[in-house]
Amino acid sequence: MWMGSAVATAALFIVALIVVVKAIRVVPQQHAWVVERLGRFYAVLEPGLNFVIPFVDRIAFRHDLREIPLDVPSQICITRDNTQLQVDGILYFQVTDPKLASYGSSNYVLAITQLAQTTLRSIIGRMELDKTFEERDQINALVVSALDEAAAAWGVKVLRYEIKDLTPPAEILRAMQAQITAEREKRAVIATSEGKRQEQINMAIGAREAAIAKSEGEKQSEINVAQGAAQATLVNADANAKAIRLVAEAIQGPGGLEAVNLRVAEFYINAFAQLARTNNTLIMPANVADVAGMIATAMKVVQTPPSR
Repeated sequence: MWMGSAVATAALFIVALIVVVKAIRVVPQQHAWVVERLGRFYAVLEPGLNFVIPFVDRIAFRHDLREIPLDVPSQICITRDNTQLQVDGILYFQVTDPKLASYGSSNYVLAITQLAQTTLRSIIGRMELDKTFEERDQINALVVSALDEAAAAWGVKVLRYEIKDLTPPAEILRAMQAQITAEREKRAVIATSEGKRQEQINMAIGAREAAIAKSEGEKQSEINVAQGAAQATLVNADANAKAIRLVAEAIQGPGGLEAVNLRVAEFYINAFAQLARTNNTLIMPANVADVAGMIATAMKVVQTPPSR
């Protein structure tokens, strides 16, 4: 009896321990667990310590509420100008409603992936090849808008979509490379011609400015020379005037007139001595013997009329 009672007590204790263990549920941070009671949705367990009824409640779904990156497989898209384009991307989404994520779709990850691919094909099909490279941001925004609208019924919010790679066929790549090369060569030729044109303009402007500077310098030089000559003439004239005034004052003094007469006579005689000689011919006055008469004639030049 005592042994049977001890075994029963131990069994009851073990069952109670199992029940307690199964009743306690600890949910990690940024996670949500969906509880079903007798096969129907009952509650969503929040992060932390939670209690359930063992053998009645069960954890049906476990959801990660953090942002999840999803690699969208590469696919072939046809552009508006009938060019094949291989496109792959990455999608970021987050579970916002654990209940809808559990019962809104049997596999919301697969649904989002397939919808991203079909939406991308539709958007690429409305664009030409060149536009697909230029408007990646617009393509990403359109994909996110379409996915977010549809994924709301699955308890999922699509945060963003990024195209990882756009790969056209090899022949298109070669044609694009040739086009880029030709465009760069064209820009190089234009840049070279513009440089030469600017160089010629600069040289013409430099030559014009040099000619102007040279003419201005010559003008200033001529002005300076003219001003110097005028100044010299004024100085010489002033000196001559002063000399004449001094001579006149000397003549008016005692013995001045006699000195002048003597000086004039000397100049007059020397003038005949310095007459131009041509070969052996000497030019002489008509009456060379009458020196006294010549002197008298020279003196009459400087004689002043007698005062009245």
